[in-house]
Amino acid sequence: MNALRECMSALHPQAIEGMKLFNEGKFFEAHEELETAWKDETGEVRELYRGILQIAVTYLHITRGNYEGAVKVYGRSLKWLKDWPDVCRGIQVRKFREDAELVMKEVEKLGKDNIGRFDKSLFKQIVWNAAEDGGESRKIWVCDRCGSEMHEKNCKVSCPNCGNRFDCSDLNIYFD
Repeated sequence: MNALRECMSALHPQAIEGMKLFNEGKFFEAHEELETAWKDETGEVRELYRGILQIAVTYLHITRGNYEGAVKVYGRSLKWLKDWPDVCRGIQVRKFREDAELVMKEVEKLGKDNIGRFDKSLFKQIVWNAAEDGGESRKIWVCDRCGSEMHEKNCKVSCPNCGNRFDCSDLNIYFD
C-alpha cells in the first residue's frame, strides 16, 4: 500500500456523510453511507472506509445487545484498520482505532450477559479535519517516514514529529 498517495486525496462525500452519522450515533445509517463510499472508491483507501463501516456495525450490535455479533465484526474490522497511518485523508485513524479498542475491552469485560449495561458514552466521535468552507476536506500532508500529519506554511511542508520536510514544488517526486 502506498499510504502517502492514498492518504493525500480528499474524502469521498459519502464517507464524510457516514462519519457525521456515526458521530450522531446513527450507526446503521453511517454504515450505509460508508458502504457507498467503499463501493465507489477505486483506491486502497476503500479498505479504510470498510474498516470504519465495520466499527459502525460493531457499535450497532452493541446497542442491540448482540455480544457475539459485536465481537465478530470488531475482529474482522481490525485487518482493514491496522495498516493505516495515524492520520489519513484527515481522519484521525489511530485515535479511532484506540477508541474502538476501549469500547471492545468494556464489552468483553461486561460479557454476553451484561452487554445491556454498556455505557454508550464510551462511543467516541470520529475526528477528522474539515475546512471552514462548509465541511469539505482540506489537503492533509502525511509524513511518509512516520505517518504523522505534516504542516504546510508558505509551500514548505514539515513533520513536527520526525522533522521530515519537503517543498510543495517537490510533489512531482511523489506524483509523476
